[in-house]
Amino acid sequence: MADIEKSIAECCKQLRLSSNFAGQAMTQKGDSQQEYLLNLLTNEIEYRLTKRKSKYLNTAGFPRRYAVDEFRTDEIDFPEGVNLESLLNLDFYHAGKNVIMYGGTGTGKTMLSILIGISACNQEIPVKFYRTAGLINLFSESKSKGTLTALKKKLNSAQVLILDEFGYVPYDRTGSQLLFDYLSEIHEQKSVILNTNLEFSQWVNVLYDQRMTTALIGRLTHHVELILFPGINNRLRESSINEALSRISSQEVGNGGQK
Repeated sequence: MADIEKSIAECCKQLRLSSNFAGQAMTQKGDSQQEYLLNLLTNEIEYRLTKRKSKYLNTAGFPRRYAVDEFRTDEIDFPEGVNLESLLNLDFYHAGKNVIMYGGTGTGKTMLSILIGISACNQEIPVKFYRTAGLINLFSESKSKGTLTALKKKLNSAQVLILDEFGYVPYDRTGSQLLFDYLSEIHEQKSVILNTNLEFSQWVNVLYDQRMTTALIGRLTHHVELILFPGINNRLRESSINEALSRISSQEVGNGGQK
């Protein structure tokens, strides 16, 4: 039996089948030889699918992962024909569109973009997630080190690029130009999800160059779903500090406003 198992493992290696296949070959059941083989092959396909999804999730760069039932949509203004389900189904991606999420800090933009990214990975669509400032710094560093081609190769492995916290801080000029160049290169080739708390008119304040800013907005919005987050900061709403402030406010009303 040990010799047979060893021989099967060697055959799997030559055929580039996984060790899982070799292990299953010794335990798989079937009422006939044909059913046994079908079960074995089906198990290998499912194993490979699970491995690919896991690889996509592990290399996407998500700062954390969320479950869909954690997300609330009652304070989000979706455009016509767009909802949470259509976003998770990647309808925008299949239509060749970008997504821009606009709203204040803590209103759910990052969470929604990660949920979309996780859904994409589970559909075997590779994703890269970056804080925009971090990616711009990477562009600047790679330029100075002569590794810009390697960085672009890494980025090009993804079909959905998520840029979080766009506009939260002013950016390095060189890195901003390089990011602009890259987004121009992938225009209509990949989908970009960009999260920002800045109106379009304010983008020049972090990118410095008016012509570049206008061109970037034009490319990103050529085919886009614009999702608005007008709600209050969810982290504040759900925090114990906010509960304490509410209690204090209630007590002051009960005392006639006296402190």
